[in-house]
Amino acid sequence: VQLQASGGGLVSTGGSLRLSCVLSGRTFESYAWGWFRQAPGKEREFVATINGRGDSTYYADSVRGRFTISRDNTKNTGYLQMNSLKPEDTAVYYCAASFLDPVGSYYERPYDYWGQGTLVTVSS
Repeated sequence: VQLQASGGGLVSTGGSLRLSCVLSGRTFESYAWGWFRQAPGKEREFVATINGRGDSTYYADSVRGRFTISRDNTKNTGYLQMNSLKPEDTAVYYCAASFLDPVGSYYERPYDYWGQGTLVTVSS
């Protein structure tokens, strides 16, 4: 299984970006998507998760109402739409897939596979 993330970049405060993550391999099984981020000098933290069917989501308090997680199972792709971006959203964003817990989790441990990370920089 491989995860390929894309969509990061430089954006001004208040701007928007959409991250994508494509999964290859094990595509006939159910899995949850998760997005995590790691800011410079900080530990990696949970951002959002969506279950295998795509009908249940959960967000970190810091992004709720601004970010939207979604998925397209026909394309084996997960998305993170980020609106109203703030400088404190600057981080490397990682996508992750959990076959162990297709309901989704805000813990890292249930995620079996991780993408390589994509950098999001929000300028003030």
